[in-house]
Formats: sequence, C-alpha cells, structure tokens
Amino acid sequence: MTKYSLSLIAAVLLLFAMGILMVFNTTAAEVLDKALDRSTHHAFFKQLAFALIACGFAVGIYFLGYENVLKLSGVFLFIFTGMLVLCFVPGLGQQINGARRWINIFGNSLQPSEFVKYLLPIYTIHVIIRYKDGMHLMAFIRLVATLVIPVGLILVEPDNGTVAIILMTLLILFILMRIKWIYWAIPLCACVVFGTVIASQMSHVPDRIRIYLHPELDLKGKGHQPHQARIAAGSGGLLGKGIGESLQKMDYLPEARSDYIAAIFAEEFGFIGMLGLIMLYMTIGGIGMTIAAKSSRIEGFYLVAILTFLICFQAFLNLGVVSGLLPSKGINLPFFSHGGSSLLVNFIAMGLILSVAHRQKVYA
Repeated sequence: MTKYSLSLIAAVLLLFAMGILMVFNTTAAEVLDKALDRSTHHAFFKQLAFALIACGFAVGIYFLGYENVLKLSGVFLFIFTGMLVLCFVPGLGQQINGARRWINIFGNSLQPSEFVKYLLPIYTIHVIIRYKDGMHLMAFIRLVATLVIPVGLILVEPDNGTVAIILMTLLILFILMRIKWIYWAIPLCACVVFGTVIASQMSHVPDRIRIYLHPELDLKGKGHQPHQARIAAGSGGLLGKGIGESLQKMDYLPEARSDYIAAIFAEEFGFIGMLGLIMLYMTIGGIGMTIAAKSSRIEGFYLVAILTFLICFQAFLNLGVVSGLLPSKGINLPFFSHGGSSLLVNFIAMGLILSVAHRQKVYA
C-alpha cells in the first residue's frame, strides 16, 4: 500500500475508535439513567460487530476492484431501489418518528437510502464515462429518468436531508464531468422547485425551519435538541469537562449517540477536541483528493473525488447542525455516529478509494 493509503486507513480507524468510545459513553449512561434491562455494553458490541462486517465488505470491494464495482453499479442500484420499496411494505418496513426509512433484516434495521446515496453517483459515473465524445441529450434524459425513481422514493419516506445530499452530489458530479449545463440546470431547477413544493406540504419542514431560527420557542418540543446541543457544545469550553463527565448525555439530549454525538464529544473534550475531530475529516478530504488527482484512469479520479466529497460534506452538515449553524437534517457523522448502515456504506466507500489507490501502481 502507498503512504496515502496507510495515512487514510489510520485517520479512519482513529475516527472510528473515538466514535465507538463515545457510543459506549452515551449509551451506557442512557442504560444506567433509565435503568434499562440491557447491558451497558450492548451498543458498543453491536457497533463493533457492524464495524467488523463493514471491514469485511471493504476488503472484498478492494479486491473486487473499482472497475468491476462500476460495471455492477446498475445491478446494485436496482437491488437497493427494490429495498426502498420494501420500506413501505407492512411487516418489512419500519416506521420510526413518522418516517419509513428502514427494513427489518434478521432483527436488525437496514437503511437502504444510505446505500442509494452512494450508488447514484457511482452509477452516474459508469453511464457517463461510456460516452467518449460527450453525452448527448437523450442519453442524459434516460439517465435522469433512472435516477428520479430512487430519489422520489427517498423523498416520500420522507428523508429530505438525504435527497438534498444526493442532489448536491449529482450537481458537483455533473460539473466535474463537464456535462453541458443546459442538460442538468433545467432538470435540477425543476427538482428543486418540485422538492420545495412537496417539502412545504410536509408539516415538519416549516416547523424545522422555525425551530432552527428560534429554538427557544419550543424548548419542550422540537427546539429541545438543538438547544441542548448548543449547551453541551458551549459548556465544554477550551479543554472540555473530561471523558465520561458530560451531563447532557443523561437524557437531556435525545439522539446523543447518533445525530448529536459530536455535541457530547464537544462537552467532554472541548474546543481542542473538536478541532482535532475536524482536522481528521480534513485529513481524509486531503488524502482522498490527492489519491483522486494521482489516479491513472479518469473514472478512478471521478469516483474518489465524489466519494471523498460525500464523506466530508456529510461531516460538514452534521457538525453544522450540532453547532446550530444549520437546521436539523438527521445526518450521521461518518465513522463516528452510532448506526450500522452508515458505518457499512462508509467503510465500503473507503474500500473503493483504496482500490483506486492500489490500481495507480498497477497501471503505472
């Protein structure tokens, strides 16, 4: 492996180690505080099991090669689009907080939209790269028609945050691959208008905007989480209260182990700790873009660039929500938050990036 690959692996493993420590920290406090009938190590071992499975898939993807993944991306997208449909099937789909984003597989929840979020740009690269002289309009329309189906299903779940990430990722990809702006600008504007109209009809969207601007208006309701997250992040000060010393994790801050885990981290490790966390994501971004720039094949460049963007963009959104700069979107912190689906797909993305880095030596 190259020095870039080893540095990337080290950064990801350090992030995961910090994350699983915080997952144990927050969930153990929840079990003790609520006197739940489960082990304080339950979430820790579950997250660790998902990590081992994810590493297995990442290694498999690494040896399969990113070229084969690109060729099979259409098949994978079809399978996971079918899983999106299963989210709405009674008995298979799980509804949590009014959203149908999960399916039950052997007692564990799987979120297909997490996989589709990565598969859509991968499939897009595979389709566009085949047109050596540039993609013509009808081919682009067929591509967009294919992409609209899974995006529409995710919008109906509803999962507006994931849809926004997908649209932004595709926009970056179209610009990167030099697709004629007249092809994508009009459909994108139409999607934005359509999505805005649909979102405006959903009661929780205007509420989230209102609470984002003035969380103090609903401290016992939807403003509770962002308000408590700010308290947690602010009370950490420069050096933090120390590991295990967070007060907000004692049932003051719901979803502390997933969407808002960075707030607990900020409370315990302070500004210095958060600076280190941000530096790790910047390291991943820098190494990822370096691998992309050194790729010996153009499809490898596109793949690594967009996967790196996806990981770093999600980190930016999550930390923006925790700090109160952005409205709540329900986005996990990659490699850090509790959640099997997110962990699995992000490790697979790392396997793809490392596969491109390996092929640099093969094709050199």
